[in-house]
Amino acid sequence: MELIFLFLASILSGFALMSVEPVSFLSFLGPIFDIVGALAVMIFSLALLYKGGKSLFK
Repeated sequence: MELIFLFLASILSGFALMSVEPVSFLSFLGPIFDIVGALAVMIFSLALLYKGGKSLFK
């Protein structure tokens, strides 16, 4: 059960990472934040779907 909450927290942190506004001297990292955030959201969403499907058909 704790693992599911960890996955949900990771999805939320991915959304937060995509919406962060880098300061002026880190502005070149903006697209990297977007890519890493989108990957985190997709990976942990798929992990949640896998865990849900696994528990549904158990």
